[in-house]
Amino acid sequence: MNNENIRLTSSEIAALWTTYMNVSMIKQLIGYLLKHIQDSDIKPLVQTAYETAAKHLEELELIFEKEHFAKPNGFSEEDVNMDAPWLYTDTFSLNYVSHMARVAMVTYSGFLGISYKKEVRDSFTEALREVTQIYNHALDIALAKGITSRHPYIEVPSETDYVDSKKYFSGLNPFSEKRPLNAIEITHLYMNVVNNTLGAKLSISFAQTSPTKEVQEFMVRSNEVAQKHIKVFADIMMKEEMIPPNTPDVSLSNSTTQTFSDRLMMFQMALLTATGIGNYATSASVSQRSDLAMNYERLSAEISKLAKSGADLMIQNGWMEQPPGIKDRGKLIKDKEKADQ
Repeated sequence: MNNENIRLTSSEIAALWTTYMNVSMIKQLIGYLLKHIQDSDIKPLVQTAYETAAKHLEELELIFEKEHFAKPNGFSEEDVNMDAPWLYTDTFSLNYVSHMARVAMVTYSGFLGISYKKEVRDSFTEALREVTQIYNHALDIALAKGITSRHPYIEVPSETDYVDSKKYFSGLNPFSEKRPLNAIEITHLYMNVVNNTLGAKLSISFAQTSPTKEVQEFMVRSNEVAQKHIKVFADIMMKEEMIPPNTPDVSLSNSTTQTFSDRLMMFQMALLTATGIGNYATSASVSQRSDLAMNYERLSAEISKLAKSGADLMIQNGWMEQPPGIKDRGKLIKDKEKADQ
């Protein structure tokens, strides 16, 4: 069968639509960072990230046109105030690009696995290659500057071992001593601290620059949730005599000038929240100590509640663009009946 004549599947439509929404948002935010960055090592990386996003959007628009796919509105220059004072730092910009590249690597590999048409697969294959390069470059810069936190070191195993008791999974029994964390559990605790730290900084920057009271309140709540989760994970690590991530300079300026549209800020937080829920689900599934799994489930419920309040706020203000879906057949029939009367 000629691949060109194959219709897009629902999974491909979802992947293309989601990618366009995410990349169009990230492009605008990175464009603002790019205008203010001074560091001669970081700026070229952010420039590459911006150009990569712009290129990917153009490729997606060609696919939309070819498939007669209504292009999402997404985000544009109208969603960012390029004349606003500098809100972040160069180090924060590096962390943001690195984080979003890491998110994109996971997302694109997933989308590649649910795509069938060659041009769609080629698009996600190339996008995955490019964001991987950006991530590696960002990490190289951070390592060279000494502004990245490595995961904790533990002893390299000298022999294999097997679990010999169900007590290995114990973590909730007050009469049973908890075993030490294993490498997999440490990895997820550490990464969740790092991710929440970025989310906390973003939410505060949005709170202090949004002109809308409801958005400010949502961002403050988001920061409080992130700070609480950071403490939960950090306390667990400290009880194991492990030092939590020492985050580099990600301070904010005192600017209160609106920098991004409320719609863009809410969408960015929705993306981070969705990513966080996915991270917690993965962390819970691989953490074999029962107290850790329960913590992830409890904290995931808190994020879900926060996400729901954010979605309600977006709908209330007409900021949530609706994904493509199946037509409401019942509504079509009713509309036809009304038209025939």
